[in-house]
Amino acid sequence: MLIDAKDRQYLITLKPDAAFHTHAGIIQHNDVIGAVEGSLIKGNTERSFLVVRPTLSEVILKMPRGAQVIYPKDLGTILMQADIGPGMRVLEAGVGSGALSMTLLRAGALITGYEIREDFAEHAKKTVREYLGDDVHYDIHIRDVTLGIDEVDLDRIILDMPEPSLVVEHAEKALRPGGILLAYLPTINQTQLFRETLRKHQFGLEETVEIFRRTWHIDGRSVRPDHRMVGHTGFLTSARRLVGRPEKD
Repeated sequence: MLIDAKDRQYLITLKPDAAFHTHAGIIQHNDVIGAVEGSLIKGNTERSFLVVRPTLSEVILKMPRGAQVIYPKDLGTILMQADIGPGMRVLEAGVGSGALSMTLLRAGALITGYEIREDFAEHAKKTVREYLGDDVHYDIHIRDVTLGIDEVDLDRIILDMPEPSLVVEHAEKALRPGGILLAYLPTINQTQLFRETLRKHQFGLEETVEIFRRTWHIDGRSVRPDHRMVGHTGFLTSARRLVGRPEKD
């Protein structure tokens, strides 16, 4: 990633003998290849660019997308709320642009994906391979998760789709006892329906959260919140697959 003097960021894929053209000048890829991360590279106009490897968050925000991506603030919460760890068998339904897939795979999970749109599935596979390589367990099927789930004894099921309530019955059969079901939804009405459906099945310990992210401007004695922030993007609802429920008094 190249960053200019005004903190504008440019995400590029390095190729020998190629060049990156910007209004501030032309950067030769050969000058970047092999450079020390965090160093300055000059273009043909003598303007300098900072060069660093992009973080996963920066890749997700700037990568080409076929579908709306889940924001990094929500992706980090998903890892904790769904308690994702190495070796876990995770079903992801609605892979979209692959942002969530990359996050789960980076955490060491083994991903089986269900996606109804073939173009989204191909885009997600391409994005994952470009960023993480071929040495990941990423198996995508073109199918509708509301019609059923073939896998059993899954550790986690994560849904990014409009009607996760239609998947609860299938998730109940596919998850191991104690497994976690999590859904990402943009509206509270969808979330309410999902929560009501969970109560009709063997799920409990439900939790719904919404994450806001606000950065701060800090420059000498000028200290204040930034004027812009990432507010509402979606609701995250998780629940545990139970064998029984304690009776309430």
